[in-house]
Amino acid sequence: MSATILDGKLVSSAKREEIKHTVSGMNEKPGLAVIIVGDDPASKIYVRNKRRGCEEVGFNSWVYEMPATTTQKELDDKIDELNEKNDVHGILVQLPLPAHLCESEVTERIVPEKDVDAFTSQNCGHILKGDAHLLPCTPAGIMEILKYYKIDVSGKECVVVGRSNIVGKPMAQLLLAADGTVTICHSRTKNLADVTKRADILVSAVGKAHFITRDMVKSGAVVIDVGMNRDENGKQTGDVDFDAVSEIASYITPVPGGVGPMTISMLLQNTLAAAMNIMNWRGSLQ
Repeated sequence: MSATILDGKLVSSAKREEIKHTVSGMNEKPGLAVIIVGDDPASKIYVRNKRRGCEEVGFNSWVYEMPATTTQKELDDKIDELNEKNDVHGILVQLPLPAHLCESEVTERIVPEKDVDAFTSQNCGHILKGDAHLLPCTPAGIMEILKYYKIDVSGKECVVVGRSNIVGKPMAQLLLAADGTVTICHSRTKNLADVTKRADILVSAVGKAHFITRDMVKSGAVVIDVGMNRDENGKQTGDVDFDAVSEIASYITPVPGGVGPMTISMLLQNTLAAAMNIMNWRGSLQ
């Protein structure tokens, strides 16, 4: 048995074509503003890729580069300014921030309707209730991959390894909303392999290279690898021992080329959704 590769690049391309088609029929272009503080090289790459994605689908985009010495007030003031701009429909502050800045304060500063990362407490609450307009990009991208490959979540045993606010927790909520039976595992979980081996759908988001080994995976499982790590040779690798696990899984995402490409595409999807909601709201006031 050899697993079918879940091609995130393919699904991402299809999603972007769908977004591009929608934008072509709009009178006003969706607009995304990204703030980056400091000179983190990885963050600069992510921001550049986001800008390219905006260009590809026909969005307006702005990048605000602020020095690492930026104060909390200066950053707050910039967010307030963007909250008020009518042509900005989505606001994203690239993480991580320099240590002297408060991430939670920054997250909550963005008005919920422009929170295209879906990090604000209000948007997190909507995710919990199951009525969200904006979804966290990586978990939403995973659900798109499952949908594209017609992998039904309903009634399946789903195990999420990792409990971060960005991936683990919202991933569990989206699987639950799709009628999966969900278990969240973390660093204090006992007998982890016994739990992961029950999974029909296994999602790993722990950030440790080759953490998920063949003996932790049930034969025929769908394995989703969210990890973005470097091995001892500096090669990009995921949380899953891909070569060994792909021999027994039914479906598996590669790293790179699996979940990663979907994250920016879902950011674009959120920006489009935010723009349409804001434009409809404005129209109702006229």
